[in-house]
Amino acid sequence: MGGIIAKDRSLIPACDVRTLEGLAKIVKETFDVPGIGGYKLGFSLGLSFGLPAACATIREYSDLPIIYDHQKAATDIPKTGTLFAETCKAAGIDAIILFPQAGPDTEKAWIQAGFDAELGVIVGGEMTHPGYTASSGGWLSDDSIEKIYNIAKGEGVRDFVVPGNKPERIAHYAKLLSDCEPVFYSPGLVAQGGEITQSAKAAGKRWHAIVGRGIYEAPDIHKAALDLSKQLL
Repeated sequence: MGGIIAKDRSLIPACDVRTLEGLAKIVKETFDVPGIGGYKLGFSLGLSFGLPAACATIREYSDLPIIYDHQKAATDIPKTGTLFAETCKAAGIDAIILFPQAGPDTEKAWIQAGFDAELGVIVGGEMTHPGYTASSGGWLSDDSIEKIYNIAKGEGVRDFVVPGNKPERIAHYAKLLSDCEPVFYSPGLVAQGGEITQSAKAAGKRWHAIVGRGIYEAPDIHKAALDLSKQLL
């Protein structure tokens, strides 16, 4: 228990909607679901309304952790990590997701900037879509992706994003990072084909399911969140 999310397993709605009213609807209909562990904001609300307004909207209904996913952060020069982290902290963000594809110097600097700003730091390397890794026709070598996770571990990160629609890859990273008692967070579920129960089994004890469209596009958001939460067990 403890860390960014108090629960060992939880459901995190990805609030990739276009309006603050849409965000408010997600939170109002899910904040009392026992399995909800936090909320993830993305660029759509951040760029349209600003992170302070989006955080304030969530705080009208819930005090659960707010995670910001810049989609993708830590792809700039090392120095800008401090500006990013301090901006997120001032807005009311509790944790940030980094995908440090700009090299090890940027990765280390942005992780440290997050810690200095007293933010939770979650690092991802492999994404959910096909054509991302070199082995699947993409640009990033599989070895480089593993280095992202290992460097993050070496910098003190214990929270990692792994692709929820690739349970075999979750199991791979669970083994790779087993010596640091990792906490995993997985997008790619429901709408992208990932099954919560299968991915939860691959991840182990501490795992959080990130679900967007499977929640906010559901006819009954509250019921969808309840049903998905039951699959975490």
